[in-house]
Amino acid sequence: MPSGTDRISPGSKPSWLKVPLPKGPQVHEVTRELRSRGLVTVCEEARCPNLGECWDGGTATFMLLGDTCTRGCRFCAVKTNSRGETVDPAEPEKITAACRVMGLRYVVLTMVDRDDLADGGASHVAATIRRIKEDRGETLVEALTGDFQGQREQLESLLEAGRPDVFAHNLETVLRLTPRVRDQRCSYVQSLKVLRMAKELAPDLVTKSSLMLGLGESEREVDQAMDDLREQGVDVLTLGQYLRPSIKHLPVREFVTPARFKAYKQRAERKGFLYVASGPLVRSSYKAAEFYIEGMIKRRRDTAEERP
Repeated sequence: MPSGTDRISPGSKPSWLKVPLPKGPQVHEVTRELRSRGLVTVCEEARCPNLGECWDGGTATFMLLGDTCTRGCRFCAVKTNSRGETVDPAEPEKITAACRVMGLRYVVLTMVDRDDLADGGASHVAATIRRIKEDRGETLVEALTGDFQGQREQLESLLEAGRPDVFAHNLETVLRLTPRVRDQRCSYVQSLKVLRMAKELAPDLVTKSSLMLGLGESEREVDQAMDDLREQGVDVLTLGQYLRPSIKHLPVREFVTPARFKAYKQRAERKGFLYVASGPLVRSSYKAAEFYIEGMIKRRRDTAEERP
């Protein structure tokens, strides 16, 4: 178990979080192509330090349904309003074109919460998945969605009409901190319910969730969150360091050391997760997890094809 000496108080960022911004000819060329099509990835918007490695490896993350969320979580820098932007009917084709340009093998489609839409945006996400699959049949698609207010019919319509290869929904933090960290409409219990429903609706679907650390959670609380996720049948877990987007957002309570992240990974693996990505720079969409999932899904497909 990690010891108390592994706790680093907030202040200036520790050395393990200081990484150069991604650059190079591959990043420059892809950025130029995306701009020419009026597209921006979440990888760029979040200034993710893993961007270059992910793009070189054929993975990327796109955010659907505009850049305005109808919820206001206290850790997130996305704009908020009671109504989101007008849904762009051409977005599925635009995202598919980006996948083509970048030669993606694995694409993550995330979304802003759209409580102002009748179906929460489920049909739009499904349409984007279908279009990618029509154009690039071998590309794996992960849908990283909101909770759809816990409405089973919305989740069911997405999984049936779009059928992603992976369904992800982030728990974000531990039970005690949820009311302080997330929007009041984002319930810890509701997030677990959504992950459970996904498994019930599609038992063979790979499910995935993520926790941010450094918000003041205890080790026991992290352990309980892992157990809660496993009870819903969640297959893949990512654990990363919370970083404050601006002074208006929640402060970092501690910087979790690489050693503690390693210990959390070992504990999560013992609990039965098929794969765990755990480290200061790990994000919910993370190359290591995606590469593992890609291999796992392809092995399952090969096994199914070999059966008489």
